[in-house]
Amino acid sequence: MHLFIYSALSPAARHALMQQLPAGVMPVFRTDLAPEQQLAAFQRAEVVLGNVPPAWFTSSSPLPLRFWQIDSAGFERYRGLHLPFPVANMGDFFAWPCAETMVAGLLALYRQIPQLAVLQQQRRWVGAPLRAQTGLLRHKRVVILGAGAIGQAVREQLSGFRCTVQLLARTDPQAQLHSAAELLAVLPETDIVVNCLPGSAENFFSAELVAAMAPGSIYASVGRGNTTDEPALLAALQAGRLGGAVLDVTAQEPLPADNPLWTLPNVLLTQHTGGGQPREDEGKVEMLLHNLELLRRGEPLENLVELGRGY
Repeated sequence: MHLFIYSALSPAARHALMQQLPAGVMPVFRTDLAPEQQLAAFQRAEVVLGNVPPAWFTSSSPLPLRFWQIDSAGFERYRGLHLPFPVANMGDFFAWPCAETMVAGLLALYRQIPQLAVLQQQRRWVGAPLRAQTGLLRHKRVVILGAGAIGQAVREQLSGFRCTVQLLARTDPQAQLHSAAELLAVLPETDIVVNCLPGSAENFFSAELVAAMAPGSIYASVGRGNTTDEPALLAALQAGRLGGAVLDVTAQEPLPADNPLWTLPNVLLTQHTGGGQPREDEGKVEMLLHNLELLRRGEPLENLVELGRGY
């Protein structure tokens, strides 16, 4: 079996893969090839690990692929593909660290950590006068957009702060809200909105919803940047109507240097690092090896996705 590893694995993860590959699996690493050799290696593969360019699937010749393991949770750029073989993503692998990033950002804003970090750089002691500016995450009213793995992890972590949490999802029975209209009705009484939506929900958090947010409330996003009306959010932040934002994702990434979000004191930009964790590459290898074994046994693969639906 020909295995093509598009992912740029760490040396430790590469070693782990080589140590555990089943007999008869012949790996080829993209990082070992010249650019002009990579497409041909992909076209010979029966299994692929990594987020290859979408254009590689447009060949007129049929591919011998039996399985494709995406190495991320999201896969929006592949939504136009219709493939005859199973495709899996990383499932809930990134959910807990993404949730921790959101909770860390919320705590930082409420506890004035960004302002304190600036004062530390300036070697300025302000002390007691800052105490009145601090807030508490405890008992906040939160709406989480999306009831998937990340949304569930955010809810679990916020439970430790005794927050009142509602989930929004169109059909999930665990959700309390099921439409933009229902969300619009509760936003004026909501302290925090956490967006965990996939890219298929393009522009869901519209200018109308931004305008309905309670004064002083906080918007956090770890889903995909295209799900938010970013100009409307930016205007609300610049006007001081919102208390702040924690943005792991933005509409354009990398965020251009001249984007005003960089300079707003009440905005934390975590630069799409939310899913980062120790041994991240090893986790990708473990997921691939697990699904390879299921494929060998003829059993259903884990974390299968439908590219056209976006989840």
